[in-house]
Amino acid sequence: MQRRDFLKTSSVTFSYISFFGVLPLGAKENHLIGFKALPASTQDAVIVPEGYEVKPLISFGDPLFSDAMPWSEKKIIDKNRIINATRVFGDNNDGMALFPLNSNRYILVVNNEYINPEWLFSDNGKNMDSSKVAYTQNLLGVSIFEIKQTKNNFFKVVLDSPYNRRITAHTPMQISGVAKGHKSMQTQADEKGELILGTLNNCANGQTPWGTYLTCEENFDNFFGASDSNYQFTQSQKRYGMKARSNYGWELDCRFDISKNPNEPNRFGWVVEIDPYNPNSTPMKRTALGRFKHENVEIILSKEGYVVAYMGDDEADEFLYKFVSKEKFDSKNPKKNKNLLEEGTLYVARIQGENLSGEGEWIALNYGQNGLDSTNGFYSQADILINTRLAGSIVGATPMDRPEWIAADPKGEFVYATLTNNKKREMADAANPREKNIYGQIIRWNPKGKNHLNTKFKWDIFLLAGNPMRYPNDLRKGTSNITSENMFNSPDGLKFDKFGRLWIQSDGDYSNKGDYAGMGNNQMLCANPATGEIKRFLTAPIASEVTGIAFSQDYKTMFVGIQHPGEKLAPSHYPDGGDSTPRSTIVQITKKDGGIIGS
Repeated sequence: MQRRDFLKTSSVTFSYISFFGVLPLGAKENHLIGFKALPASTQDAVIVPEGYEVKPLISFGDPLFSDAMPWSEKKIIDKNRIINATRVFGDNNDGMALFPLNSNRYILVVNNEYINPEWLFSDNGKNMDSSKVAYTQNLLGVSIFEIKQTKNNFFKVVLDSPYNRRITAHTPMQISGVAKGHKSMQTQADEKGELILGTLNNCANGQTPWGTYLTCEENFDNFFGASDSNYQFTQSQKRYGMKARSNYGWELDCRFDISKNPNEPNRFGWVVEIDPYNPNSTPMKRTALGRFKHENVEIILSKEGYVVAYMGDDEADEFLYKFVSKEKFDSKNPKKNKNLLEEGTLYVARIQGENLSGEGEWIALNYGQNGLDSTNGFYSQADILINTRLAGSIVGATPMDRPEWIAADPKGEFVYATLTNNKKREMADAANPREKNIYGQIIRWNPKGKNHLNTKFKWDIFLLAGNPMRYPNDLRKGTSNITSENMFNSPDGLKFDKFGRLWIQSDGDYSNKGDYAGMGNNQMLCANPATGEIKRFLTAPIASEVTGIAFSQDYKTMFVGIQHPGEKLAPSHYPDGGDSTPRSTIVQITKKDGGIIGS
């Protein structure tokens, strides 16, 4: 497939049948999910249903180039190991997307979210130094590499492909939008506030109709600290989670020392656009989409052709957002689409209702409107975009139970979002109906007139996760589509396939005890939104999260991310077994009969 053909077909989310109560009742709808459901598991393995096969594609530390050193159990950090980290697959893979080259070759783009020092170093990361910091900075960011189909719908990595590259905490990136050059973006190393080094804590992702990848910066605050114990954090820095000590000792690098570079954190928390087809391209931080702890970006084209991007801010009591582009998408002129995310309007959601349903509205975050002016500390649109969380509070947005992944149905009419949990919630409301919410839920909405430009929408709760065995008589049991056979907690990853199946990935408590008894390890489930049916499709290794999902064009191969197996020194040795160090891994899943995944 040539790139111009890809541009015509990448908007697949707009060309398939709708569901959500619209599908005609019949055998096809009722049998959308065709596999035998799995029981919960506590095994240190990836388990898939009968008739399916799973194999690793790539694991942390595996080479992307033939001159790279292969994974080693040795934990000696030297100059060669630091450089080698830029030549191998990064750590803690998260969101991902496939970009076709032809019928059996793809570019796979994968986020590398963070690190697990407890497994990287012989001292479990207790004594960080400049070499260890430099090494871990090269393990984060994004991995881009070509894969080629071999046999039985499985794939392998193409070493030394011209598309292969690593994007790290040191990769130069341009700032786009009105925040470019703003005083809050200026640092000692970048006095103009126009060029940023690196991207951090890349969680989930998005994919544009013009063939680019969107990587989302989430918990960037974990990498910043302050060497000056008397440093006074600003209101904005506190809202974004800045603290005296970083999680990983990166303040040893003065760039991540807030007391020395107080504006450096403002340069993270953005959506970054990457062209995977051009390995020489410079990533762009798209500031028009706001600065917060982005989970993913779900791109939809409105009826009129405007780009609509839905986003969640992954922290307790933060908000849901929507961006609408200023210009329209032009399928006949790809070059014209290059900067569609440069300008537009950013909105935040206010949600009301009762009995797990209701109405909502999108409130524009425009300078001079809704209290966003000098009286509340905003002196320009750039101030709003850099301090988006503060702006959302000013206009009365609804605090949500950790908004994570967002996914639109195949026709782009209905949108679903995972609200993972919120153990801090003190007062329930319609969309967040449980105090101290330990299980999470999935909310869905459709815009008025089925037009995503509309600022009004209706919503309901698709599911409340829960434990009906432990709590049969209150909301903690979950909605009626949660049973003892499919129960789970903390929905996180979310994606539709083109047939209307909704794939749900979990990142929650895997203790299998107390409130979580019977749930086992984290897992991936499959739902039929038209009927509410939910079946468990995959169970993950010990202490891992299931995150990231992509399909081959024929939907005969599914790629799934297994992140941080054995975190906090839990007893996992996935994927190599024995006494090996556990490593985050992308697995590939096929049906033994060569059929479509989920059918």
